[in-house]
Amino acid sequence: MEKQTITVEAFINAPLAAVWEYWTAPQHIINWNQPSGDWRTARVENDPRTNGRFLFVMEKKDGSAGFDFQGAYDKVVRHELMRYTLDDGRTTTNVFAVTGNGATITETFEPEGQTPLEEQRRFCAGVLQNFKAYAEAQAGANPKNVTS
Repeated sequence: MEKQTITVEAFINAPLAAVWEYWTAPQHIINWNQPSGDWRTARVENDPRTNGRFLFVMEKKDGSAGFDFQGAYDKVVRHELMRYTLDDGRTTTNVFAVTGNGATITETFEPEGQTPLEEQRRFCAGVLQNFKAYAEAQAGANPKNVTS
């Protein structure tokens, strides 16, 4: 039986190299990795290479909820693909592609079994929308620091 997946996609009006940098560098991740204003990422460790590990400590700002989002990268192709397995065994694939004057990120993940699917889709979509806003603001503020 095929596992269920959820796919969310976002277009970012920034060069692919910048999108990759903002997606993978801890000093950027900590600024955008939350689905809404009531969440935050308290700590980031990221080694974005095949067999590298990651840890994003996510929590509600009021302290009412939180979790460690962690796992290992199964395959990383710079500017193209990140496939990883979470410590609970679920997998995610992020595909990066040049689209017009920007880049598209397509994320496909296996949902966990306790939270409604639509809530998980909204959470992921919220994170991608926060990433989009952050990346576009950074790229617009620093156009000379970005190459594609």
